[in-house]
Amino acid sequence: MQKENLSQRTADTLKTQILEEKKYGFGEKLPNENELSLSLGISRTTLREAIRILTSEGILEVRRGRGTFVAGELDRLAAGSVNMQELIKMKVTLRDLYEARMIFEPEAAALACKRATDEEIAEILKLGEECQRQVQLDPQGKNRIASESAFHGAIIKAAHNDFLSQFMPTLTRTIEQTFALNYNLDVIAQDAYKDHILIMDFLKKRDGQAIKSAVTIHLHHAVLHEQISLEES
Repeated sequence: MQKENLSQRTADTLKTQILEEKKYGFGEKLPNENELSLSLGISRTTLREAIRILTSEGILEVRRGRGTFVAGELDRLAAGSVNMQELIKMKVTLRDLYEARMIFEPEAAALACKRATDEEIAEILKLGEECQRQVQLDPQGKNRIASESAFHGAIIKAAHNDFLSQFMPTLTRTIEQTFALNYNLDVIAQDAYKDHILIMDFLKKRDGQAIKSAVTIHLHHAVLHEQISLEES
C-alpha cells in the first residue's frame, strides 16, 4: 500500500510539473530513467509505476526504444485529461495566436504572390491539393493537421522574408490547438476546403490584394466557429 501511495504521489508530482509548471512541454522527451528517478528521490521501480499511471491517463507516451514522452495536446484531449480550466486557457491562447496570424499571414501571402518562384507556387499548390484531400478523407486526422501546416507554412516561406519565417511556430501551434480544442472541427473543415480553393486560385493569378482578403476570411472563419471573441481584453 505504501509503495502504491508513493507511485501515485510521484505521478501527481510529474503531472504538476507537466501541466502546471510547464517543466516539460507537449511532445517533449523526459530525462532518462536514472536521471529522473534521482531528481525525484525515488527508485526506478516507483518511477516506472508512476509513468504507467500517467500513460493510462494519456499524459505520457512510452515509445519503445526511444524513451518516455509527454503526449501531444490532441492525445491528452482524447484521453479526457484536459479539464475545463485548461480549455478556457486554450481559448485565450487561441485568441492571441489567431490575432497574431491575422497581423502577419495575409501580408505574407501577398508577398508570396509577388516573390515566389514558379516552382514554389507549383509546390504550394501541390501541398494545397494534398491538404484538400486530407480534409475530405479525415477532417480531424493528424495527417490533416500536418498538411494544413505544410500548406500555410509554404506560403509564408515563399514570402522570402526571414523575419516572417520566424512566425512559423505560431502558425503550427494555432493549428494544433484548434484541433486540440476539438470544437466544430467538421464545420471548420467545410469552410477551410472552400477557403483553400480561393487562396490557391489567387496565388496562381499572383493577385496579392485578393489573397490577403482570402487568408483573412479563412482565419475569421476558424475564429467564428471556435466561438473566440477577438474583442476580449
